[in-house]
Amino acid sequence: FFPQDTGKSIGPQKHAPHVSIPKIPPRAEDVSTLDGIIKAYYEVVSGPADQPRQWDRDATLYIPNVRFIIIRQEEAGKTTAQSMTHQEFVDSSDASLRGKAFYEHEVHRITHRAGNVAHLLSTSEHASSSTGPVEGRSVDSLELFWDGTRWWITNVSIWDVESSRHPLPAEFLP
Repeated sequence: FFPQDTGKSIGPQKHAPHVSIPKIPPRAEDVSTLDGIIKAYYEVVSGPADQPRQWDRDATLYIPNVRFIIIRQEEAGKTTAQSMTHQEFVDSSDASLRGKAFYEHEVHRITHRAGNVAHLLSTSEHASSSTGPVEGRSVDSLELFWDGTRWWITNVSIWDVESSRHPLPAEFLP
């Protein structure tokens, strides 16, 4: 989401403002197919500057104790992983997302499915307007399960942002 950052604005922070997330029912079109849930996954964080993000809709996509694993490259070059809850993710990223126009959408996906379980590697592009130009790309790894009526995201490892040091491999490109 934040290619200009080094990742420091994301993650549990002692003074991050708490964002209230009302409980709403899931939209059928968001959770009835893999395409629908991934479309919603990107839509909820997208929008113009100063527009609240759709955290209530976002919360309907995940199991109650979902974990977000944030992969980042530290300034010293070390790669780290930080685990957080959905609430911690929202609290730490809301101000940054609302503070700028940000539009993200999927451009490529690799899907591995076995019965009611799916693992997706989703390549996205993001820009500061809904019509481009593309400012960056990243790959998210999502694990999901089908409960017989809907899809649930159970784990999200986000995001390995493309850079000159870490270009995306051809298999992740459209």
